[in-house]
Formats: sequence, C-alpha cells, structure tokens
Amino acid sequence: MSRDTGVSRRAGRRLGICIAALVVAGTTLIATGPAPVEAQAARDPIVFVHGWNSSASTWNTMISRFQAAGYTSNQLYAFTYNSNQSNATIAAQVRDAVNALRARTGAARVDIVAHSMGSLSSRYYLKNLGGTAVVDDWVSLAGPNHGTTTAYLCYLFSAGCRDMIGGSSFLNALNSGDETPGSTNYGTFWSNSDDVINPDDSVLLSGATNTFAGAIEHSDFLSREDVFTMVRNFIA
Repeated sequence: MSRDTGVSRRAGRRLGICIAALVVAGTTLIATGPAPVEAQAARDPIVFVHGWNSSASTWNTMISRFQAAGYTSNQLYAFTYNSNQSNATIAAQVRDAVNALRARTGAARVDIVAHSMGSLSSRYYLKNLGGTAVVDDWVSLAGPNHGTTTAYLCYLFSAGCRDMIGGSSFLNALNSGDETPGSTNYGTFWSNSDDVINPDDSVLLSGATNTFAGAIEHSDFLSREDVFTMVRNFIA
C-alpha cells in the first residue's frame, strides 16, 4: 500500500510539474505572441532611378514623403549616374545599387521606382542581369518604354538618348518576348499631357498594371502628392 501511495505521490508531483510547465509555456506564448498587423507589414527598401540628364536629388520630395509614411532613411536609396552612357551600362549600376541596399538593410527583396529613362536601365537589369529574383515591385513613372520622338534632340551625343528612339536596337531587344518577365510586379504610370514622352502610350507595358495618372507634366511625376500616393499604394 505504501509503495502504491509513493508512486501516486510521485506521479502527482510530475503531473503538477507538467501543468506548471504548460502554464509557463502558455504565459510565454501570450507574452511573445504575434505583433500587431501594422508591425508585421514588412516594407521593401526602395531604389530610385532618375531619368536622362538628372540626378539623385530629383527624388528628394518623393523620398521625404516615403519617410513621412514610415520608411526610414536607411530603406530609401537614390543614386546618380551618367545618363549619356548606354542603358545596358547603367543597368549594371542599378544592380550594384540594389545589392548595396540589400546588404545594408538585410532585405531579401527591394522595390524599384524609376522615372523616364531610368525605366529602361532598370528593366534591362530585371530582364538580363537577374533582377527579377530580388525585385518585388517595379514602377515606371513616364518611362519611354517603347521610345519617344524627343530622344532625337540629344541622340547625336548621348548613347542613352539613342536607346530611347523608337525602334532602336536596344528597345527592340528589351521589348522582345515577355515585356514583364519573372515574378516581379510591374506598374506603369502615364499622362496624356507629357510633352517629353511621345507617343503617350509608349509608357504602357504588356503584363503590367498600367495606370493613367492624369494630366501631368513629365517632371511633375516626381513632386506631385497624388502620384506619390498612387506609387505607395501600388508597392504596399
């Protein structure tokens, strides 16, 4: 009888320990449960690619708006490049910018927001330099994705401008086959009042979300709050 009682007592203690452990575990789970949805919403860092004859500073207004929306300065990267180079050459610099941003943030994937000619080099990076593996969302603001007649104004001294001429060997290769390859989410924003992109529908890409942004001048895509809101909603 005493043996049975001892076993029962030991079993009772073990059961008590198990229950206590479960209570502690439950308390721990409650204390370290899922963060609020807002905290879980991971933001991809963003690389900004400017257009012809421009610089990183052209993004200052949009970057300040992203910061006001909760992005840190570490997550936003604009760089300056020589826009008279070929877009194939510039694409390697886009790749380097993406890799640098991923390294400093630890992010697996980034977003790209490009303006005007920046659309071409960043698309080349996606299609030919492995960019689709690490770019989640790609945005083209007033990009001459199928060329623009205004490129004839600078084609004599600029390889970048020659790339922008409709029917150029660069554009023919870039637009051959799938215009929006890989799993990247492509978005274009265009205007019917853009005097730089001619024809207007040059911006549109097959397979992309093509959005009419309104009657907006070419450079105003960079500073208008409504354009920022459309871009932010697209990449969110």
